[in-house]
Amino acid sequence: MPFTTALSGLNAASNNLAVTGNNIANANTTGFKRSRSEFADVYATSLGGVSNTTPGAGVRVANVAQQFNQGNLSFTDNNLDLAISGEGFFTLAKSPSEVNDLSYTRAGEFKLDKDGYMVNNQGAALLVYRPNGTAVSDGFSVGVTQPVQINTLTGLPSATDSVEITVNVNANDTVIPAATVFDPTNSNSYNSQTSVTTYDSLGSPHILTTYFRKSAANTWNVYHYMSEPATPDTKTLVNVAGGNADGSGTMTFDSGGKLTAPTNPFALSSYTILPATGAAPITITSMDYTGSTQVQQKFSVNAMTQNGLPAGRLTGIDIDDEGVIFARFSNGGSQTVGKVALTRFPNTNGLAKLGDTTWGQSASSGEPIRGEAGSNNFGGIQSGALESSNVDLSAQLVNLIVAQQHYQANAQTITTENTIMQTILNIR
Repeated sequence: MPFTTALSGLNAASNNLAVTGNNIANANTTGFKRSRSEFADVYATSLGGVSNTTPGAGVRVANVAQQFNQGNLSFTDNNLDLAISGEGFFTLAKSPSEVNDLSYTRAGEFKLDKDGYMVNNQGAALLVYRPNGTAVSDGFSVGVTQPVQINTLTGLPSATDSVEITVNVNANDTVIPAATVFDPTNSNSYNSQTSVTTYDSLGSPHILTTYFRKSAANTWNVYHYMSEPATPDTKTLVNVAGGNADGSGTMTFDSGGKLTAPTNPFALSSYTILPATGAAPITITSMDYTGSTQVQQKFSVNAMTQNGLPAGRLTGIDIDDEGVIFARFSNGGSQTVGKVALTRFPNTNGLAKLGDTTWGQSASSGEPIRGEAGSNNFGGIQSGALESSNVDLSAQLVNLIVAQQHYQANAQTITTENTIMQTILNIR
């Protein structure tokens, strides 16, 4: 009996040494969670239970439990590196095409594969929640996951339908007589002008020029003309809806130089592109001059914006602390690509160990709980950082000494029992 008891102790000590050695070996493994050997004593039982005088039959390994406490974050120069600060796991598919074979990890060393998918070193694809639109405000379909593909994205063009211009027209400008017919080619028929580039539905640029003509004290007529960059001298009048007979709109100012009309933005008629390119006509529904003034200073443009975009190429990827992935484009636009899908479990220690710093669902772990970073007990996401192993090397080296002593002590038990047996056998 003492031999088998000591042998069980040797096996337990050997297991403890193996677990400690594995912890030490993975001290620099991203997302690694240290383990500990958990033991239980063994007693030979009978129908009546364990007698008070029954010695123990040794020890057994009850569990090798992983410790899922937070590891330190180390910052990198790669914004595709991700770290979770708090609860949750990244959700991985076996590959971009095998999205139902799931695993879970805390290691966020992601990169782009040859097809532009975000994958880890083993080729497993990061899953994200599908965006409902192109902006964060459109929301995400939480629960509907998909791989995220990056480098195939292009910045789609957006047609201009809103222009905002804030100007100051010179109060000292002379009134142009009504007898002088407005002509964009005649600088004597207007006081000032400014231009802004607008875009059609295919992303092609078109120049919108606004002419300001003082028609009376505190009153200005505003004309809008479209032209093509290749032929800037060929201009097409774009009428103000509900405006004057000559297609212009009217701006009026009070005695303090503040704009009093229009109180709402002008709406312009559609501009049909010639020659036809397949793009839809440009229709500016909001030509807004709010904030414009008339004071005794030279004409100036204080602000000018329009909401159209040309086509663009991908220039970068940003990931915020809620896991929202943004694609940035050379046209100045951005697009939400997805939101990193996080998963947690009722019993983390029940997860099945799959290797490669990944875990799988098991009967002991409970059902996966899907969620978003920063909500419902899920941690935040740090881009450009990785979670280090939570192994404390000093503590593991101490445990190594303890496990070694445990092994030696059990070996001494066998040696002692052998000496006793030899003494008995040598009796004559």
